[in-house]
Amino acid sequence: MSAILVGVGISSSAAGDDDPLAQALEAEALGFDFVSASDHPIGEHASYETLTLLTWIAARTNRIGVATRVIGVPFRRPGMIAKSAESLHRLSGGRLILGLGGGYSDAEIRSLGAPVPSPREKVDGLADAIEIMRGAWTGDHVTYHGPVHEVDELMIRPTPIRPIPVWLGTYGSRALAVTGRLADGWIPSFGFAGPEQIPAMLARIRDAAEQAGRAPDAVRAIYNVPVDIGGRSSGSGGTVSGPARDVIGRLDEFAELGFTGFNLICSPEQMTAIAAELLPALRT
Repeated sequence: MSAILVGVGISSSAAGDDDPLAQALEAEALGFDFVSASDHPIGEHASYETLTLLTWIAARTNRIGVATRVIGVPFRRPGMIAKSAESLHRLSGGRLILGLGGGYSDAEIRSLGAPVPSPREKVDGLADAIEIMRGAWTGDHVTYHGPVHEVDELMIRPTPIRPIPVWLGTYGSRALAVTGRLADGWIPSFGFAGPEQIPAMLARIRDAAEQAGRAPDAVRAIYNVPVDIGGRSSGSGGTVSGPARDVIGRLDEFAELGFTGFNLICSPEQMTAIAAELLPALRT
C-alpha cells in the first residue's frame, strides 16, 4: 500500500463569503494530496453541485486530487455518474477520486423526485452502480440487470485515461462487504464510526475482499476526521482537538488501526497551521 494520503475538506457552500476555489488553491499550495467536497444538493442552504464544483476547481489547479465525499447514488443514474466521472477525470488529467454512498438523506432523495430505497435497496443499488460504472468504463456495450439498477446496451466513450479510484462511505455489514468486494477505498466518518468500531469493520472489508479473490488490503482505508488545533483536547463529539501534538497522537493511533489516509475537516483559517504541523508528522 502506498504512503499516507492527506486530504482536506472544502466547503461546497455558495453563500456569503465562502470561497471553495480559494480553499482548494490554498490546499494545493500547502501540499495536501486532495480536496474533498460533500454532496447535498437539496436544502435551504445555498450550495454548489459537487461534480460541477470539483470540475471548476480542477480547471484552476494543477496537481491536487479532487474527491467527492460522497456522491449519493440515488440522486443520479449510475450511467450518468460514470459519464460525468470520466469527463472530470479526463479533463483534470486523472485527478478524480469518486466517492460514492448509498444515500444518507431520505428527505433529499424524496425532494429530487426519486423513490426512497429501503436500507437493503441502498446497499444493493450501490453495488449495482459500481458494477455498471466499471462495465461502462471499459468502453464495451454493457447490459446489466441488478436488484435496483439496470442498463441495456450502455456504451460510454471515451474510456478513462487511467483507472478511476472508487471510495465508499459505508457502515453496515452488507455495505462493508460490498466495499471489500468492489471498492478501491473506504472513507468512513469519525462521527459515525468511532475508533472502537474500526477493527471489526475493517475485518469485514478484508474478509469480503479475500472471498472475492482480492488481496485483503486491496481496499485503502481513509478516515474522514474533523480536527481543531488549539481547541480543548478531546476525541469526542465528532472532532479531534487539542494542541498539535495531541492531534498528531490521535491520528497516529488511527493509522495503527489500519488507516492509510485522512480527509481532514477544519476551518479555512486552520488550514495553514494544519499543513505546517500535521502534514510532516503524518508523512514521516
